Amino acid sequence: MPQTTRIPDVLAAVDLGSNSFHMVVARCAHGQITIVDRLREMVRLAAGLDEHGRLSKDATDRALASLSRFGQRLKDMKAGSVRVVGTNTLRKARRKAGFLERAREALGHPIEIISGIEEARLIYAGVTQTMPTEPGRRFVVDIGGGSTECNIGEGYEPRILESLYMGCVALSAEHFPDGRVAAKRFQRAVVACEVELEPIQVPFRAIGWEHAVGSSGSVRAIGEALREMDPACQTITREGLTALAARLVEAGNVRTAGFECINEERWPVFPGGLAILTAVFNSLGIESIRVADGALREGLLYDMVGRMSAEDDARERSVSSMAARFHVDEAQARRVEHTAVEFLRQVEAGWGLADSLAEHSLRWAARLHEIGLDISHSSHHKHAAYLLEHADLPGFPKEEQRLLACLVGAHRRKVALERSDELMPPWHTKALYLTVVLRLAVLVHRGRSKAPLPLIRLAPQGRALELRFPRGWLTEHPLTRADLVQEVDFLKAAGFRLRIF
Repeated sequence: MPQTTRIPDVLAAVDLGSNSFHMVVARCAHGQITIVDRLREMVRLAAGLDEHGRLSKDATDRALASLSRFGQRLKDMKAGSVRVVGTNTLRKARRKAGFLERAREALGHPIEIISGIEEARLIYAGVTQTMPTEPGRRFVVDIGGGSTECNIGEGYEPRILESLYMGCVALSAEHFPDGRVAAKRFQRAVVACEVELEPIQVPFRAIGWEHAVGSSGSVRAIGEALREMDPACQTITREGLTALAARLVEAGNVRTAGFECINEERWPVFPGGLAILTAVFNSLGIESIRVADGALREGLLYDMVGRMSAEDDARERSVSSMAARFHVDEAQARRVEHTAVEFLRQVEAGWGLADSLAEHSLRWAARLHEIGLDISHSSHHKHAAYLLEHADLPGFPKEEQRLLACLVGAHRRKVALERSDELMPPWHTKALYLTVVLRLAVLVHRGRSKAPLPLIRLAPQGRALELRFPRGWLTEHPLTRADLVQEVDFLKAAGFRLRIF
């Protein structure tokens, strides 16, 4: 298993949301996280996404200017102490590699694009870690600029996670483009949201919950508006939502509704957030919810701490769960993993692979390289790669998931790395070297023998590798020798030279 990493004293999490960008900086001592700084800027990235999925120049300029300011705060922080994630709008955006590279330069740290389900998991973690523990199941809703996440869990463990394609930015632009809030417009917006919620209505109600919580900007803004209407209001209720909608309709728009707590930046997206929350109440039979302090960025902080302790790393749990689901031969997977890591130690300096993600990805690829056997023996590596790229794997950002799929898909037969150029730097080039290490580890264990391997020495030289066995060992193992001769040809076709001694 990977070694536990020392937790830095200061951590930072950046959430590149569809409406706002958020950054939190925290101190970590004795497993406890204390927020020491917060930054939030309204960027409305989703509003800059056109019908072809391209970000407008104005939107990218706003985003990069904001990230430059965030970068000033992060410039002295080391790589392992900062995580930056992009959500719905960056998931949907096309031709975004150039923007992501410029954003990385502005921040000084890479950006992970996370799936909707991973976003939901991190939101649930952020809410539960920042609220008092209480018995029973908890429902959590988070209304973002481009998506809405709904979760049910118990304690710190989520039971069901969903991410829906409705957010306050897109919904407001569609139903309230001029800012005017009329009764019919509002009702149409609510119904549109109820259609999106229909698939989760039955499973969520079947599980049920004892406590309901809302997080992030839209829910918080609605709660503040209700308290302004009634200072005694402690929760968001169905009656409160109805009264708030009636006040907006009567005023005609948010600007003239007279709420001091709703600032000018929130005006354009407030009606959409209210319509979404109203639909959630209607569809799921909710009577009231409390407003949580924690959200995605707090979840990121706690997830970072978990990653530094292998047993708390959500990615480790996802890998173990997938291996069990697809009946992986655990003993064989562990043999391949052990050898792959031994090989990595010998080449990591020469190939620039002394990186925690390199080791983690190699370990996980070794443990999951045979999951495709449950589908078909023929081309099982291709089936495994498809599963790994498209499955919901809690804890994995899209880039790590794609790298894992790339390694597993190329672990046997032809070195198929056609999609490696889609990986973010530096993995678009380093994936080949990790693939070579994995392929050799799989090859030397092809016989599935429990007998220990001899000392095998590896000497990397650019896009070449010398593989040295003890004298006479290959003569005594002719099948391994034959496999290696074939491997020389496979790697040569990929522009890589393997020499065997």
